[in-house]
Amino acid sequence: MRVNEGRVTIKIPSFDKVSSKAPVFYNPSMELNRDISVLAIQQFQKEKKSKIKIADLFAGSGIRGIRYRLEIEGTERVLANDINPIAVEFIKRNSELNKAPVDITMEDANILLRKNRGVFDVVDIDPFGTPSPFIESAGYSLKDGSLLCVTATDTSSLCGTYKKPCIRKYNAVPLKTEYCHENGLRILTGFISLTLAKYKKYIKARLAYSSQHYMRLYLEIGKGASKTDKSLKDNIGFIYHCHNCLFRSLEHGLLPILPRECPQCSEKLDFSGPLWIGELEDENFIKGMIRSLPEKKLNKKRNILKLLKLLKGESGMPPTFYDTHKVCSKMRISAPPLKKIIKTLQEKGFKATRSHCKATGIKTNAPIIRLKESIKEVYS
Repeated sequence: MRVNEGRVTIKIPSFDKVSSKAPVFYNPSMELNRDISVLAIQQFQKEKKSKIKIADLFAGSGIRGIRYRLEIEGTERVLANDINPIAVEFIKRNSELNKAPVDITMEDANILLRKNRGVFDVVDIDPFGTPSPFIESAGYSLKDGSLLCVTATDTSSLCGTYKKPCIRKYNAVPLKTEYCHENGLRILTGFISLTLAKYKKYIKARLAYSSQHYMRLYLEIGKGASKTDKSLKDNIGFIYHCHNCLFRSLEHGLLPILPRECPQCSEKLDFSGPLWIGELEDENFIKGMIRSLPEKKLNKKRNILKLLKLLKGESGMPPTFYDTHKVCSKMRISAPPLKKIIKTLQEKGFKATRSHCKATGIKTNAPIIRLKESIKEVYS
């Protein structure tokens, strides 16, 4: 079976459904993920202003690594790794088919990272399932100024559907709410931040998003004990949530005093964390990706532009968002148009924008009381 993506054509075995049990792993629904990866790493390379070396740790068919080699300018070297010998054979065939010189290895991802400390400028961890078992070795291997790209497809645990697996894999309590996908992104980011901290390394989130069945992060790595300490102090904490009136608040730190009652309705507060409560989107980084979009041959350009514009709008906004349909359901009214609610909030001096996680979601710095007042004004 032939597959065309970007500037690449590959051959893969035919399969009935996407599964880790397929002879060679290839997921067609992840094309958007790969397209955005090309743009994000290209932007990173432009900012770095030098040639880069990239490691694709879970190469599968090889399509991601081959695309990186052919579609990202300034790429000096790409290593495509997979522990599956059949996959390695297909990577060889596909690299030859596309005349893409990539280094091919067949090793455990953790061992590969440990053996190549400080070698790569970009490390891409895109496993089938959780990336959790590989973050420790990434923390050991990553060098100052490098970029870590991480995919997680175990959204059911990160979003709170299955609480115990999230605690086990990410050392954090999840929360099943209307903003559970953003919460999942923050749990994953917080886990990576805390894991890298033991190596005196800290992260700066350049781009983070949730789409379909997966979450994806692009994190720039910095080094230094004092800067790492400051990053943890500024960016790690907890989110408190009231399921009754939808109030939520933030608490910085790893040992917060957990309030028992909602300050607005006196119901019991729920919580999630520890997680990342800092910025997830870098506006200038995203603007650079948007500028590069016309230069690239990508099949999903319209979808990419729509998503990047939403993510750019989220830059500088506080954690969590409100689902207007859920808020209106609590108010026992039908939901007015989202644009009108956003406009009303902005006229009152609040920040407000759409959430990329949910079509009915609004990110705003307005408290829930002011949001409800604005909805009433639009509704009346």
